[in-house]
Amino acid sequence: MKMFSKLKKVALVAAAVSVSGAALAATIAERLVQYGPAARARLAPDFRKQNVTYPPAQIALVGLKQEKVLEVYARSGTNGFRRIRSYPILAASGKVGPKLREGDRQVPEGIYGIESLNPNSRFHLSLRVDYPNAFDREQAARESRTDLGGDIMIHGSAVSVGCLAMGDEAAEDLFVLAADTGLKNIAVILAPVDFRDKHKSVPASVKLPAWTTSLYEKLREQLKQFPEGPKS
Repeated sequence: MKMFSKLKKVALVAAAVSVSGAALAATIAERLVQYGPAARARLAPDFRKQNVTYPPAQIALVGLKQEKVLEVYARSGTNGFRRIRSYPILAASGKVGPKLREGDRQVPEGIYGIESLNPNSRFHLSLRVDYPNAFDREQAARESRTDLGGDIMIHGSAVSVGCLAMGDEAAEDLFVLAADTGLKNIAVILAPVDFRDKHKSVPASVKLPAWTTSLYEKLREQLKQFPEGPKS
């Protein structure tokens, strides 16, 4: 009887923890109610300054690893992309070079989308990058690499292993902007350096796979459509 009572007590505690956890979970819609007004108020002056309507038709998030900056570009109508603002990347592990495998602690390099939003991230809020993409898988197949890793996020807080940690307020801005714009209208460009600056390049001493030559050329072409501007 005592054993039964003890098991029953454990079950009740487990159920209580489960209910408590469920109660703490929030939907994307609830997070937009919670953080949306303040985030949109922070973004509004920058959109007005660039004469881009909100929410925009498209946004591009340009992550520059060496510079530790995430730039936000937006467009509406037939206008080209305008630079809205930039956020410092507070933490990102790894070094110059693409992500190749699980556990290498690298931030990917390439052209991606946003796969989903997590309103209950361990790091406040997060946007999930769709790494590995088709290009990553193609190169891995050629090199017989099978465990490419994943779970690459743009998130809050200031700690990261292979992700971009932006701080909580910036994560709120990016989460709300992504939700308002629509995930299918978002591009993420992750580059080792800002190839728009002719004085910057990946050091020759860095050992890279041969295919990064074509990848970096593609990134250079992509970055041309995003005008540089004063840092904000």
